[in-house]
Amino acid sequence: MKKTLVTLLITATAPFAFAQSTTTTSSSTTTTTTANGTVAEYQPGASLVITENGSPVTYKYGETVTYVTKSGKTLTADEAKTRIAVGAPVSVSYTTEGDSRLVNRVEIEETTTEVTTE
Repeated sequence: MKKTLVTLLITATAPFAFAQSTTTTSSSTTTTTTANGTVAEYQPGASLVITENGSPVTYKYGETVTYVTKSGKTLTADEAKTRIAVGAPVSVSYTTEGDSRLVNRVEIEETTTEVTTE
């Protein structure tokens, strides 16, 4: 009887003694990169093409885009539209998602840059 009880006890507790519990957590890191150049093409709310080191680079707009001046003043999207022009120097902060560069911040000159073409 004692031997049967010990066998039952071992058999009943063995799965718990050898069971493994694994917890997996994953985290993703978002890296923001900054690029500088001049505006080659601008489609408000959609895309911004910047010439960097002689080559055009296309940036798509992310979900939220913040526009600021070099001194840090935040601009509305409407104010930014009047300041962003082809040939204007800008700095963009972006993240990469797949093959797309998604802009989340655009830094613009303090005053409107007038660009004339002949």
